[in-house]
Amino acid sequence: MPTLSSTSRRSFIKQTLAWSAAAAAAQPLAALAPRHDAAAAHALILGDWGYLDKLSTQGFGAGSDFAAQGQVARGMRHFAQTDNLVPDALFLLGDSWYGELPGGVGSPRWRAQFEELYPADAFPGPAYTMLGNHDYQYIPADVNKVEAELEYARTGRGPDGKPTRWTLPARWYTFDFPAKKPLMRCIVLDSNMPKPDGQVRHGVDFTLTPAQQAEQLAWFKQQLQRPRELPWLTVMAHHPVYSNGPHGDHPVLIRDWAPLLRDYKVDLYMAGHDHDLQVLQLEGEPTTHVLSGAGGADLYVLKRDGLDRGPYAQEVHGFSHLSVTPTSLQVRHLDADGRYLFGIGRDRAGAVRSLAS
Repeated sequence: MPTLSSTSRRSFIKQTLAWSAAAAAAQPLAALAPRHDAAAAHALILGDWGYLDKLSTQGFGAGSDFAAQGQVARGMRHFAQTDNLVPDALFLLGDSWYGELPGGVGSPRWRAQFEELYPADAFPGPAYTMLGNHDYQYIPADVNKVEAELEYARTGRGPDGKPTRWTLPARWYTFDFPAKKPLMRCIVLDSNMPKPDGQVRHGVDFTLTPAQQAEQLAWFKQQLQRPRELPWLTVMAHHPVYSNGPHGDHPVLIRDWAPLLRDYKVDLYMAGHDHDLQVLQLEGEPTTHVLSGAGGADLYVLKRDGLDRGPYAQEVHGFSHLSVTPTSLQVRHLDADGRYLFGIGRDRAGAVRSLAS
């Protein structure tokens, strides 16, 4: 598992402290809630998780391997137990199923890589999910994974007939978090876009049609124009708008979504896609961008250092923890064993700072 060298870590800490001090000096910061604040709502977050390190020669089953995903899932459970934390929800940031999903909605992968790895006794809340580029693949050729994921949510039942927490009512949708006494309005989008020239991909990769793209954008604008009745506003999709990873910044999302995030002062944008953990707080942008794409797939080498444009980026398997109160929002990145890596906090005025733990 990659770690920062001693020299890099010293530089990282130095820059993080300087960045925090500058942010605090720019705008007074209200007291941020501690992680265990009784008034806080909590979500655990991961993306790019439904990965197979090895597929058995007989197809999915005995001999298949998803070790990294299992390690992250155990780390999530350990973190929740150690911190006496009962998450109100899971946020699953897409690429739920890499490779084959044999049987579609009846695939044994639903039990092994979702229901059993993220069990209801540890994570009792809804598992809000969204569509990634690998979810759009037809593998095998007769299985439409998008429709299988939508159908699994519609049935409301897992392989054993018990209720499932898998939540995907449509390609794009909204929900309030937490379900009781909500504090945050969440807008979930489908970021699988045609190319900038409007061309639609074919072959193993599929995207929204140009008509769907336009329909979603109009819907997105309508949602943002609604009166803000809750303290916080978050947008989630699989693809990041900005990223220090190998996929880099997304030209279509920068063209279509970034002005809306800015104009409507969206507090938080969460995504996966690049297999790492990142936080980006860009100059002139009111939105904090959080990437959590390290839930089990193979890691990517960063294209840009998080110290160059950050404040944070690291190639490491792990997950994230969101904590919100009426006055504060905090996001922490944790490694696959549930150990703290980096955190950022916001107050209602938009002031930000890094978190010590």
